[in-house]
Amino acid sequence: MDKSSYLDMLYKIKEGGMSPEDALNILIKEPFSDLGYAKPDHHRHLRQGATEVIYGEGKTPAQIIGIAQALQSKGSKTVLVTRLVPEAASIIDNTVKINYDDVSRVGIIGPVPVPDGKGVIVVATGGTSDMPVAEEAAITAEALGNNVKRLYDVGVAGLHRLLGSVDELLSARVVVAVAGMEGALASVVGGLVSCPVIGVPTSVGYGANFGGMSALLTMLNSCASGVCVVNINNGFGAGYLASMINHI
Repeated sequence: MDKSSYLDMLYKIKEGGMSPEDALNILIKEPFSDLGYAKPDHHRHLRQGATEVIYGEGKTPAQIIGIAQALQSKGSKTVLVTRLVPEAASIIDNTVKINYDDVSRVGIIGPVPVPDGKGVIVVATGGTSDMPVAEEAAITAEALGNNVKRLYDVGVAGLHRLLGSVDELLSARVVVAVAGMEGALASVVGGLVSCPVIGVPTSVGYGANFGGMSALLTMLNSCASGVCVVNINNGFGAGYLASMINHI
């Protein structure tokens, strides 16, 4: 059940259309389902404003289907699945219709909601190689009800490319800056905009990049105010946080 469903239930109790005992029985059954291999959280939307997201890596297609069906049976209209390999997506699609993006490895079961965020989330990348992580952030944000603008390949090696998109950056309510190599994009963007910037370091780069550590440390040490940083390659975490900011 989502927040509106719980609110409807409370009004029914107030108006005498439902007894407190019947409501209690619903709430007792609601918090989670026990599938043996997973316990889908049905109160996640009520607590955090978004349905539980399924991390697909390491789960079988049958397990993902079971979790998704359990979530949808309790009123979750849109279920997001991250880090999903194409082979598993194809198997899942035979049972539960899933819209799968092979760049980000993200699948969406159910409809993409009409955007209800307050503004626009801009997702920018240093290079084209950062797109898988950026698309994970962008699609996550869209699945959570946000308008998303993509600015790809605007890294600091050709700063004029970024400066050519200043209007889009300044119109954003939050910017997700995705970059590997040295990860300078987040600091540069942070120095241009007045909104929060979420830095996403990626593992893109040569040996001294240390699998994303150099980009992570650069972003963590940003001298630009208003820059926060998520884990290496964590596009999902950035998209989720951007959505929370955009819905405040």
